[in-house]
Amino acid sequence: MGFARTCSVALAGVEGVVVEVQADLEPGVAAFTLVGLPDKSLTESRDRVRAAVVNSGGEWPSKKLTVGLSPASVPKAGSGFDLAVACAVLGAAERIDPRVLADIVMIGELGLDGRVRPVRGILPAVLAAADAGYEQVVVPECAADEASLVPGVSVLGVRSLRRLIALLTDEPEPDDEPDARDGPDPLLAGLRLPGTGAATGAHGAGTAQHDQGLDLADVVGQTSARTAVEVAAAGGHHLFLEGAPGAGKTMLAERLPAILPRLGRQESLEVTAVHSVAGLLPVDKPLIDAAPYCAPHHSATMQALVGGGPGIPRPGAVSLSHRGVLFLDETPEFSSRALEALRQPLESGHVVIARSAGVVRFPARFLMVLAANPCPCGRFSRLDTLCECPPSAIRRYRTRLSGPLLDRVDLRVEVEAVTRAELAGHRGGESTAAVAGRVLAARERAAARLAGTPWRTNSEVPGRELRGHWRAASGALEEAERSLERGVLTARGLDRVLRVAWTVADLVGHDRPDATDVALALHLRTGVPRGVPMAIGALV
Repeated sequence: MGFARTCSVALAGVEGVVVEVQADLEPGVAAFTLVGLPDKSLTESRDRVRAAVVNSGGEWPSKKLTVGLSPASVPKAGSGFDLAVACAVLGAAERIDPRVLADIVMIGELGLDGRVRPVRGILPAVLAAADAGYEQVVVPECAADEASLVPGVSVLGVRSLRRLIALLTDEPEPDDEPDARDGPDPLLAGLRLPGTGAATGAHGAGTAQHDQGLDLADVVGQTSARTAVEVAAAGGHHLFLEGAPGAGKTMLAERLPAILPRLGRQESLEVTAVHSVAGLLPVDKPLIDAAPYCAPHHSATMQALVGGGPGIPRPGAVSLSHRGVLFLDETPEFSSRALEALRQPLESGHVVIARSAGVVRFPARFLMVLAANPCPCGRFSRLDTLCECPPSAIRRYRTRLSGPLLDRVDLRVEVEAVTRAELAGHRGGESTAAVAGRVLAARERAAARLAGTPWRTNSEVPGRELRGHWRAASGALEEAERSLERGVLTARGLDRVLRVAWTVADLVGHDRPDATDVALALHLRTGVPRGVPMAIGALV
């Protein structure tokens, strides 16, 4: 009788549980039993592991084999357990010393020829192993850089099961490993299966917009909208852009990620973990350090936006844009069910997906930008008389965005159509670099003020803290309080105006918001001019 054990990781969203993989060999009729709540892909590992062991020069034991995955009450899914199952079986057969395997976490799928191929979620799996106290992990060679992002863990990247056996038994490394390909490897294609998030509009899994030649200097006019974009970036405030087609709403949204500060170490790990689970992490870029940008089509379902789907729940657009920008162009064309599902993550910063098999939690702290036309034809405005939409059609179009959803949006700006004079006289506006510098300085002021608290940006600070601990200047809130009394603002709206006022104060260098800062915040919230300059540069 032989027994051996090693470890792997079961993922639920971006959270992992270390699973002990136990193999037991007993005399009897040759059979292979896998227990411990495996799913179909994991059950099929019996055939993959047997072929991989034989094709790697090993001898498959002709005994009664039982492989248990513990804890048995935790559902296990995916092919990432293959490597651990194979090594546990070889340990029970005494091909590998069982003592060597006991404290190693192994993650990887096996090909029939013994090659070790990557699986989704390497980074969160290694993070879970490190949190559980394990110090050594074995992963596919092409995923070693991703696994090495976790401090305090020794990472061994292997290309084949044959090489891993040689390393664990102190034998010479084989020279007849499967050849590494110079071109695209078909074994990597499974990481980007359709329907797992790749079609949600994510731009390169965190590709920096700095590198795409998009500059705010290209935007003609739009002083109010540019100011709103800058304030949104500085404080993490949600933004609603309403205007005629071609006025520049999409241009502004696409340039927003470029003025956001680079992600910190912890933020980068959070974003990278989500994209790793979704299968959107480039092999040559294991760490995402720029704010991601996600722009799903308006036909996206609720599952595509917030996550879910059949089988294992996958992260949706709100999680793929975590610590970045979620842009919903033509917002009224989205289904009302999908839009209303955004209300909970907008407040909590995460998504909880409950299924009969369990509950999965994904992070979703994103900056949302909504864009819409003023009417179905897009021509309705104070200056344009070409709109032929009946009032009832305009009313139905606008009511597709519910009041509770819009009440969670801090900044609402009307984007006017660009005039001929503005186009002819445009010589380039303020550049992205200049605006990004002010945004970074404002973020640093907010970070210094919020040090020691659980909040990072002004948009996250509860209203009670702003009213009690961080007060505005004396008399600064009089106009906002009158708007509350007249019903122009809700209580939540007043809190959001105060948050925006703090962001404006950080941008212009004030110690606390004064009446001018609050007036600009009210203008950006209600659209009613308050007699203050709209350009941040004019207030500095």
